[in-house]
Amino acid sequence: MASILVVDDEAQIRDLLKHMLTASGHQVLLAENGNEGCRLYRQHQPDLLITDLVMPEQNGIDMILELKKAFPAMRVVAISGGGGITGSFDYLPIAKLVGARHILKKPFGMQDLKAAVEDVLATD
Repeated sequence: MASILVVDDEAQIRDLLKHMLTASGHQVLLAENGNEGCRLYRQHQPDLLITDLVMPEQNGIDMILELKKAFPAMRVVAISGGGGITGSFDYLPIAKLVGARHILKKPFGMQDLKAAVEDVLATD
């Protein structure tokens, strides 16, 4: 199966995604912000990056932009609950514009995640 890096500032979300993905046979790495996510991506170059968009230190949009410069073929699934620094804002369309191949709005179901992961991993 695939190696997947999950980046989310909420420990419960990271743990839930890790459980869901390992149950499908994937290897999972975890990061709690974009800075850590960039470091782990560069170090391990996983098959897929699943990232939240609104996080402290470095947000998901900036992380995607930074990594896409070095890894243009990087596969990304972006997730977001729509929160923001100044209130509710939907960052998912922006993530699609900067290279996310799939977007999921929190909360999402296990089948939605599984379908997104399988779809993205099946593309070159």
